[in-house]
Amino acid sequence: MAVSEHIRKKLSAVPHKPGVYLHKDRFGTVIYVGKALDLRKRVSQYFQSSRRNGWDLKFNALVEAIHDFDIHIVRSEPEALLLESKLVKEFKPRFNIMLRDDKRFLMLKVNLNDPIPNFTFTRLKKDDGARYFGPFVNSLALRNTVALARKQFNLRGCRVFTPGEADYKHCLYAHLKNCTAPCVGNVTREQYLEQVKAACNFLEGQAREMQPQLEAEMKRAAAAHDFEKAAQLRDLIRDLNDTWKKTEKFARVPYNLPLSINPESDLVELAKILGLSAPPMRIEGFDISNISGTFAVASLVSFKNGRPDRANYRRFKIKTVTGQDDFASMAEVVHRRYSRLKREAKPMPDLILIDGGKGQLGMACAELKKLGLEKIPVIGLAKEFEEIYLPEKSLPLRLGLDHPVVKLLQRIRDECHRVANSYNAQLRLKKISESVLDDFPGIGETRKKALLKKFGSVQRLKMATIEQLAEVSGFGGKAAEELKNFLAARK
Repeated sequence: MAVSEHIRKKLSAVPHKPGVYLHKDRFGTVIYVGKALDLRKRVSQYFQSSRRNGWDLKFNALVEAIHDFDIHIVRSEPEALLLESKLVKEFKPRFNIMLRDDKRFLMLKVNLNDPIPNFTFTRLKKDDGARYFGPFVNSLALRNTVALARKQFNLRGCRVFTPGEADYKHCLYAHLKNCTAPCVGNVTREQYLEQVKAACNFLEGQAREMQPQLEAEMKRAAAAHDFEKAAQLRDLIRDLNDTWKKTEKFARVPYNLPLSINPESDLVELAKILGLSAPPMRIEGFDISNISGTFAVASLVSFKNGRPDRANYRRFKIKTVTGQDDFASMAEVVHRRYSRLKREAKPMPDLILIDGGKGQLGMACAELKKLGLEKIPVIGLAKEFEEIYLPEKSLPLRLGLDHPVVKLLQRIRDECHRVANSYNAQLRLKKISESVLDDFPGIGETRKKALLKKFGSVQRLKMATIEQLAEVSGFGGKAAEELKNFLAARK
C-alpha cells in the first residue's frame, strides 16, 4: 500500500504520547478506533509495508480502507481506555470487534431521596435524581474503596431497598457495628443522611486526605511485625490511588476531538461559502428511500453544533405519492415537517440539506415558499461529484472531496441515507413477516388486523399460547389451536 503525502505529513506530527486514534475511509466514516501508549509508534505501524506479510486478511482489509486518520491525546492509559470504549459505542466502526458488546465501566450511585439511601454499583447512568460517581476503570479498586467508605462512615451494605426489623436480625453489618442501623431506629433518617453525605464528600475525592493516616498506620504495623495488616493497608492505599486517579470526563463525543470534520471551524467556513450571517448551528437533512416505488419513506436527521442530535431524528412514511417519484416525495415530507413546526411555533433550523440535485432542491424550496418560510437557507448535495446546489444558482459548487465543508455535509447526508434505508428495510421485513398470515385458511383482513393489533408482530404471535390467541375476536376454541399449529409449522 502506497502511503499518500497527506498521511505521511500527518504521521510526522503525531507525538509519542498516549491517546486514541481513529481510522477513516474515503467518505470520512470512522472504520476503526484504537488506543495506544505511544501514538506515533502505534499509528505508524499501519503504514509500514515491511509488516504487511504478517498481517491477516482482516487487518489487510482495514489498512487498504484507511484514507485518513485522527488522533486525540490523553494523559494516561486508563483515560485512553475510557475514550476508546466511548468512541467505539458512538461510531460502531465495522473493523472493531472488541468493546462492541456495549459493556460500560462501573459507576457508583446513591439516591438521597430513598427512605434509607444506599450506595450501589451500576453501569448505566439514568436521569433519576440520583448522584453518580465515575466511571471507574478499575472496578476492584472501586469496590474496595466503597467497602472502606461504608466502614468509615458506618453505612449499610445490605441490598434490601427498605430494610426492617426482620432484615436487622440477620444483618452482619449491624452486629459488627459497621452500620448504625437506621432500619430499626437506632439513628433517625436525618442523622443517617448526614453519614451518607459525608461519605459522598469522601467519594468525591476527599479520600486522598486519608492517605497520610493510612500510611502512618501501615508503618506502625510493619514496625510491630504485623506484616499481614501492613500489606492490607498498603493494598488499600493503592486502591484509593487507583480509584481516584485523575481522568478526564469525556462527553458522548468529545468536543475537542477531531473526527471526519472539525465542527466549529467547518460551520464557520460553511457560513462563508453560503453567504450566511452566522454559522448554522442547527442543520436538518432529508433523504428519500424506496424500492421500485414500494415502501416509500423519508428520513430527517438533525445536527446540532456539527454533531448528530439523535433525539430530534424523525422518520416518515410517504402518504400522498404513488409510484417512484422522489421529487414529489421530497415535497411532501418538507411540507409536513415545516408546516408542523410552524403550527406548533417551534424554532426552525438554520440550514436545510436535501439529498439530491436541482430537482429535489427545487421541490423543497417551492414547499417552503408556500409556507412563507423561504428565508430558511436550503442546499442540495448531489452524490456523484459531491456538488453543492444552491437555489437560483444554475451551476453547483465543487469544493473537492477533501474540503472540510464537504466532509461535514457528507456526514449529514450519509446519516440521512442510513436512517432512511434502515426504516425502509424495517417496513419490508415487517410486511414479509405479516404475509405469513395470508396463508392461514380463511383468515381475512379483519381477523388479521385484530391479531396484529393485539400482539404487534408475527414473531410475538408465534410466542403466544392457545389461551392468549383465543382472547382475540374470531379465534375462539378450535381456530386458536389451528392457528397455533399453523405458526409452529413455519418456524
